[in-house]
Amino acid sequence: MRNTTLCHIEKDGKYLMIRRNKKKNDLNHDKLVAPGGKFEDKESPEQCNAREVLEETGLTLISAEYRGIVTFVSDKWETEYMHIFTSSEFKGELKECDEGELVWVDKNELLDMPIWKGDIIFLKLIADKNTPFFSLRLEYKGEELCSAILNNRPLRIGEI
Repeated sequence: MRNTTLCHIEKDGKYLMIRRNKKKNDLNHDKLVAPGGKFEDKESPEQCNAREVLEETGLTLISAEYRGIVTFVSDKWETEYMHIFTSSEFKGELKECDEGELVWVDKNELLDMPIWKGDIIFLKLIADKNTPFFSLRLEYKGEELCSAILNNRPLRIGEI
């Protein structure tokens, strides 16, 4: 099991995303994902988030809000606890990313782009600034979302 972070950096109604197209054997290949990555030893979620954003984008977060945790369960990959953050306060200039191409994507268009189906759920949750901290469990078979449980309540997959 691994711990990771994901930070949705917002500016002018857009999120900074990575079009994952540079690494071979990348489980996110050709998908859009927010900056983030794996915890290092002894890091807190906040420390990991700030470090990963800086490493992948060149941006320094001034502040970030810890919004929720997503438990990914898969028949192909190890279980992952992904700590979700949002930020609209940052400084610095974008740099080239080793993971893929950095792109600003309109938040309203993102749901129709190549993302994981379960990402739609937490993207809708973080779009509402009044949504309290959430716990979301997503279960996949291959790339197919089979089950979604939000705050211990099952969601209907067909309605996502």
